[in-house]
Amino acid sequence: MPAAQAIPSPTPDRVLREDRVDYTPTARSVVLSRHRVARLVPQWGHPSLAGDAALLVSELATNALLHGAIRGRLFRVRLTLTAHVLRIAVSDPRGERLPGLRQPGADDCYGRGLLIVAQLADDWGVEPDTVGKTVFAELAVR
Repeated sequence: MPAAQAIPSPTPDRVLREDRVDYTPTARSVVLSRHRVARLVPQWGHPSLAGDAALLVSELATNALLHGAIRGRLFRVRLTLTAHVLRIAVSDPRGERLPGLRQPGADDCYGRGLLIVAQLADDWGVEPDTVGKTVFAELAVR
């Protein structure tokens, strides 16, 4: 399967809600980010998106931890709500390591995270940053 394309993601809609937290690159941070998103999304008026959003942030944060972490550097989780889209974006300091979809073997323990993201999200991709990259997933607000 092809790698995610590094494309700019225009945000024509006005941001209604936003949350941004920097986390240390530890497994506990993945849990904390998942719980935060699962709590915020219903508070923002979209309880039906909470489970999917929590799973997406968990997969993206895990990838940041496993493939984008640098000792002493944080990763950032940003949640943005517009009238049409809930966007989950995870930034890490390793811009040279772009994620891509792959087909893991039946016995592989890892390698399914972006497949889950691609199936669950209405859109996803990678944006290069000055330092590092941001991997995002978007859920349509219905």
